[in-house]
Amino acid sequence: MPELTVLNNAVQINSNGRFDFQEYLEKYKLNLEPVSIETLQVNITKLCNQACRHCHVDASPKRTEQMDKKTVDRCLEILAENESIKNLDITGGAPELNPHFDYFVLEAGKLNKHVIVRHNLTVTFDGHPRTGESKRYLPQFFAENQLEVISSLPYYQEFFTDKQRGRGVFSKSIESIRLLNEEGYGKEGAGLELNLIYNPVGAFLPAPQENLEKDYKKELNDKFGLVFNNLYTITNMPIHRFKEALLRAGNYEEYMEKLNNAFNPAAAEGVMCRSLISVGYDGKLYDCDFNQMLDMQIENGKPLTVFDFDYDMLMNRSILFDSHCFGCTAGGGSSCDGAVV
Repeated sequence: MPELTVLNNAVQINSNGRFDFQEYLEKYKLNLEPVSIETLQVNITKLCNQACRHCHVDASPKRTEQMDKKTVDRCLEILAENESIKNLDITGGAPELNPHFDYFVLEAGKLNKHVIVRHNLTVTFDGHPRTGESKRYLPQFFAENQLEVISSLPYYQEFFTDKQRGRGVFSKSIESIRLLNEEGYGKEGAGLELNLIYNPVGAFLPAPQENLEKDYKKELNDKFGLVFNNLYTITNMPIHRFKEALLRAGNYEEYMEKLNNAFNPAAAEGVMCRSLISVGYDGKLYDCDFNQMLDMQIENGKPLTVFDFDYDMLMNRSILFDSHCFGCTAGGGSSCDGAVV
């Protein structure tokens, strides 16, 4: 079993030898305790129409995990009971493949919550990988319910996007953005927000977010006539598929050194786990989506689920950290909403 060490209300799991996140917290005298719970991020399925090389969820068309309606309803109860939780961030897999996705969106809207969907763009054309159910209605559904759409587009060139996400993904992604634009997404004054995500294709840190956003906007507009609101840069996390790829290539140690050397105390203070609770498809609670994928569950004498949700207790919890947290604290930082500094 990994050794647990308490540091200023933060817990470090020492499981990766010399890449010890605790040493950096001690060095910079950082106390990374919760500051709020503004967002409930809910992973409602690991089923996806894609199997991307960098996917930290290990999502694919072969996965079967789905959140049931009872757990969805409990998440809605939590949102209703806690006015301070302003955002519902629905993710997956491809969250639209969960049979309760539409219901979840509609009911959260009735609670006046800001609903975000992590949309991979291609599911609109691919549909359900098992049943063949069409998802062509999604752009209109998103617009009617004023969802914020956040979508991964690894690069504005076909070669690099298809290399990371599969052949044909870039062209379908471009057409999907076009459909979203037709509904008003990304257009000034429409009030419909479309944000894109950049993940590096290889074992390196993303370029500065502001500069990359300018490049994306120019290239997508000049070549395809497309618009969007913001570009978020997200560092590839050294877990699951990406970690396995690093190990196969013999680059894991080098990549971790790169993250360690780029540690930024200002980015550390802005990590998303301080203002977010992550929920797994089975209702288990985590500090963030990455901890969720590593089974680092929030505990209070026992592992906690949405059915144990207690706002005050969670605000006084000890956040779990491990070596993958260097990915969120390198350079400008990395969160589900991009760079933090």
